[in-house]
Amino acid sequence: MNYLPPSLQKKLLERSNGQALRSIGKPIKGVDFSSNDYLGFTTSETIYKRASRLLNDKRIEVNGASGSRLLTGNHGLYQETEAFIAQVHKAEAALLFNSGYDANLGFLGCVPQRGDVILYDELSHASIRDGIAISHAKAYKFRHNSISDLERLIDLHKKEGTEVFVVTEAVFSMDGDCPDLVAMADMCQRSSALLIVDEAHAVGVIGNGLGSVQEYALEIAVFARIVTFGKALGCHGAAVLGSTILTDYLINFARSFIYTTALPPHSVATVQAAYEALASQSTEGKNSAIAQLQSNIILFRNLVEKKGLSGCFMPSESAIHSCLLPGNKKVKAAADTLQKAGFDVRPILSPTVPSGKERLRFCIHSFNSKEEMEEVLNLLATFAV
Repeated sequence: MNYLPPSLQKKLLERSNGQALRSIGKPIKGVDFSSNDYLGFTTSETIYKRASRLLNDKRIEVNGASGSRLLTGNHGLYQETEAFIAQVHKAEAALLFNSGYDANLGFLGCVPQRGDVILYDELSHASIRDGIAISHAKAYKFRHNSISDLERLIDLHKKEGTEVFVVTEAVFSMDGDCPDLVAMADMCQRSSALLIVDEAHAVGVIGNGLGSVQEYALEIAVFARIVTFGKALGCHGAAVLGSTILTDYLINFARSFIYTTALPPHSVATVQAAYEALASQSTEGKNSAIAQLQSNIILFRNLVEKKGLSGCFMPSESAIHSCLLPGNKKVKAAADTLQKAGFDVRPILSPTVPSGKERLRFCIHSFNSKEEMEEVLNLLATFAV
């Protein structure tokens, strides 16, 4: 049927007129400054071969899971991988989900109850907002990374019989900045609020690569962590880290876990292989891809300052660096210029970010060279300042 309701056609037209219409284009060839593959794990031959060996050793020769994990989709590799992830992250338990989106949707949709309160950072990812939207709890946003505003809201809403859940990200995916997790965890502990940290862009990047919670030794202070595998780990899926009793609860009530076909065995094997590589990297010190990534992040920041671009870039110590170029048309043209010169840099348009805060987002990787960073910033400096 070649039909779309007029109201939906109008919404598409509005997107088009605002230079914000999304489409699935062809892959862009060029130096990678756009993917979340921070450590190069996506193309790691070692991880690929290790995953294959895991399947061969266990004689797993199937293409799919065949059902949810509560029915026919479970297998021993799942429990083995979850136990290893929990060990690496110093958590009591880990529960695999099909994606970071599914993990946030499932967790936030079932854990906070009617009468509870969710306090979330105003720049939280769409998956966090969507999980909150299906929760029966009341939700209020606090100013981005503002400890004082969060404290005000906790004091306002904390009362007998009400659980207060505080949700933040370890690294924010659009701005690349980080909250003061130590201060936030301390406040939550003093007020008996439950802290939830999405570590999607922190794992593989922050500290020794195991994320911000472990970097600051906050494992006991945090109620739950969401770690995703589609960024630095270079594969697919996610896990919720927390207590064993929390895992038991999610297995029984998280709808995005219960009512979906499980990840296929080869995906789980790849997750385990990637975590083995991450655990090894975290102990290698200066010779690791993690150390090279962190060195490249410092180098990129220094080059931004050297080339007089600091006024365009948002402050960041993570792998994500955003150059503000307001206006969808302007930032799309800038990205096109860089892409034609051989650099894969993507524009971030409104409404993904607020109007007037459109940007080029540079993702730094362990495999980016100094020459590549200098060349792309030299070109950027010709039109961004």
